[in-house]
Order: sequence, then C-alpha cells, then structure tokens
Amino acid sequence: MELEGSVALVTGAASGFGRAIAEAYVREGARVACLDIDAEGAEAVVAGLGDAAIAIGGDVADGASVASAVDAAHNAFGRVDIVVNNAGISHRNQPMLDVDEATFDRVFAVNVKSIFHMAHSVVPIMREQGGGVIINVGSTAGIRPRPGLTWYNASKGAVNIASKSMAVELAPDGIRVNCIAPVMGETALLETFMGAPDTPENRAKFVATIPMGRMSRPEDIAQAAVYLASERANFVTGVVLQVDGGRCV
Repeated sequence: MELEGSVALVTGAASGFGRAIAEAYVREGARVACLDIDAEGAEAVVAGLGDAAIAIGGDVADGASVASAVDAAHNAFGRVDIVVNNAGISHRNQPMLDVDEATFDRVFAVNVKSIFHMAHSVVPIMREQGGGVIINVGSTAGIRPRPGLTWYNASKGAVNIASKSMAVELAPDGIRVNCIAPVMGETALLETFMGAPDTPENRAKFVATIPMGRMSRPEDIAQAAVYLASERANFVTGVVLQVDGGRCV
C-alpha cells in the first residue's frame, strides 16, 4: 500500500473529489481526517471507512475553524503528513458583472484564503516532523478559462500559482507542494459551472471541448492525489498536474 502509516487531512471530504480522495487514501493504508462544512456528510463518509478515519465539521474559510480541525487530526493520529486542500465553490456561470461582491468574497475565501489558513496551521507541524505533503486542488479554469466563470477562474489561477510559490519556499523544510488541475467533473458543482440544467445536451457542449471525450471523475482525481502523496513522487514539487483529458493542450 502506497500510503501505509501516513496521516492525511482532506478538506471537502463529504462528496465529490474529496470523498474519492479520502476513500483512496484509506485503501492505500493512510489514516484520514475528513473535514467538511457538511459535518453529517463527513460522518457518512467516515462510517464507510472504519477506524482509519475521523470526521470533522468546519468551514475552511475560517481560520479558527481550520486550526481546530488540524488540532483534532493531530490529536487523533499523532501527526499530519498530508494535507489535501480540496474544498471549493463557484459562482454560477454568468456575466462577470452580475456576480455580487458577497459571492466574489465567498469564492475567494473558500478557494484561496482557505489555503492561507491551512498553511498557518499545518506547516509548523510538518516542519517539526521533518517534512510533509500539501496538495492543492486548482483547476483547468485557472489555465484555460471559460467565459461566464471569470471570478472562479481567477480564484483557481491563484491556487495554481500559489502552489508553485509554496513549493519553492517550503522545499528546504522537506515539504512538497503540488496542485491538481481537474477539468470540469461529474460533481455537485456541475450545474453551477454550466449555468444551466444538467441535461445531456448541455453536457455535450462541454464534453465537446475535451479531446478524450468525457468529464473528469472523482476517481481520476483520487488517483492523481495518491501518486502526489506517495514516495513515487518524492522528487516532484511545484507541479500543476492537469487531469483534463487534453482540455488544456
């Protein structure tokens, strides 16, 4: 098993990419703290993972909540080796001037400021341990943006570049930082990204822009997250790994 003996904290773990990552990590031998604002959803995920996982309710946009979650994971398992900053939201696909300021602020708080909060809480622990792995979930939206999602695109562009900068700064501490950039996936955010009902016709419009002919699936992102957290990637840092079926080519 690739992550035997490791401890991971996965945000947004109640559904979608986060749930798949948490499940894959447990299969690979890790113990996992599943953090989500949907505490009941996190509990439901953990119910299927047994003693290898714990559920933590909390808002990644709130620094105190993140610090509490990191403390809970550290107290439960004795260390934190891997953090996956997966939690994210979007505004609805619409003209950029139609997005109100409160929505803009929330998108940046959840998608970007959450990484700031997590770094403040977990980097000192990883430094004391002699290393660690941070994986941020960015997006192809920050590489090849679609119209109608301007402020979401901007937030994910920030995640992509912050990951590179973090990697350079934290490399002397033995902390690897990488980013996964999925193409639009089969998750709860799909209709938000489309700005329209999830119908076969609307899906087809988006799938037509992906050379491999389908959207990303949670297991695609989970496999990338396992690799980046594993010893196979022990000399890989500062990478924005596009899991996109060729969308950004």
